[in-house]
Amino acid sequence: MSKKYECVVCGRIFPEGQGIKLSLAGKEVYFHSKRCALKFFKSLVLYIDQKALDQALKMTIKEYEERSREIREKTKKSIEKVQ
Repeated sequence: MSKKYECVVCGRIFPEGQGIKLSLAGKEVYFHSKRCALKFFKSLVLYIDQKALDQALKMTIKEYEERSREIREKTKKSIEKVQ
């Protein structure tokens, strides 16, 4: 029999292997859907210290910009090889 988890946002019970399970600040949090996870994170952002949030935002934007640039470069190289 699989474990059962409870969504921290809506209280829905769901079996292990479904939903989203995250470890945040040493605590396990469970969400039955991405919609509940997004709702939780929107609320969480409001409680974070703005200075810490600013630094985290800069780091996250930089990470995704780098990923996007790498993908564009790989695509460009692939197109050049084909031509």
